Amino acid sequence: MESHGGGFRLAVLNPGGRDAEQDFAAAPRGDGAAHAPVNFHAYAACTGGCFYRDTARATEAKRPVLLLLRGDFRDSERALGLLKKAGQKVAVSLKETGLHQIANQLGDRTRLSRFLRIVTEADGCLAPTPEAADVYRSVLSAHNAVAFIPTPYPLHDSRWDVSRPPEERRGIFIGTREWDVPSRNHLAALLAARRISEATGEPITVFNCDGRRGEGLLAQLGLGGDRLRVLDGALPYEEYMAIVAQHKIVFQLDTSFVPGQVAGDALLCRLPCVGGNGAIERAAFRELCGAEKSIGELIEIGIEVLRDAAFYERAIGASQERAGSDLSFPVGALQLEDFFSAL
Repeated sequence: MESHGGGFRLAVLNPGGRDAEQDFAAAPRGDGAAHAPVNFHAYAACTGGCFYRDTARATEAKRPVLLLLRGDFRDSERALGLLKKAGQKVAVSLKETGLHQIANQLGDRTRLSRFLRIVTEADGCLAPTPEAADVYRSVLSAHNAVAFIPTPYPLHDSRWDVSRPPEERRGIFIGTREWDVPSRNHLAALLAARRISEATGEPITVFNCDGRRGEGLLAQLGLGGDRLRVLDGALPYEEYMAIVAQHKIVFQLDTSFVPGQVAGDALLCRLPCVGGNGAIERAAFRELCGAEKSIGELIEIGIEVLRDAAFYERAIGASQERAGSDLSFPVGALQLEDFFSAL
């Protein structure tokens, strides 16, 4: 992946994590086993940097580090001490940054104590959402040590343009799949999509990762025949994206204030994303996102974007233009370099 940050290359460290280590300067797209350059991997990828899970290798690299906080934060705290001893600049970020995820992680006394200690000992905090940045600012007195930088997307790279011709697109893709997370509003999204489907004739596609329980819940919606396509289980990212790209729109009602991969995936597929209040949704899909809109308004937007070809094209064009200005790899690389240089 080409570096866009000059001599600046960022190391992202997820100590003890499951993702394999990856040098994005040497892997332009990956071989199927490599992680796609999205989410926290994108911070490394846009600078031609590396993603590590081994702290020793991150210290050997002698680069600025974004340290991810996961699990009970014990491995992260140990890694912070080693990185600081090696003289490296270290910014930290919770790995899970939806508001419900932050609440779950910091609801434990020991974990909260460790989090507060890590944040105050690090050089700064990097947040993929404005809300997570506000959490860090509530802990740190030096607010210039906190930055909100949305996760960038490789929109500049034709190898990550997975779009399909408009005449090959059909249907509504549901961007959420978690029944048990209230702020995902998965059931409400399915019910709203049913309304959109009834008005436009477009079928609905949803992933079921809950086995028989999920099958039973979906069966209650009364979407039989060719109106509902259910795909079971998880898929590798590129296979998943190929399915998303077959649709006309992505629809969701997530109110978790997440970084916004649902919308980011829609950007790579060159699709409109209706609903959701993630950081990418608010940045790229302002007129379509769920911020300050009712479910009824989002249903009407979904119907209009599917019925009105001109509105559809304008929505795609506007989102791509905004993403190119605010969310591209070159922009992300410059923001990261400026942030770490100022620490």
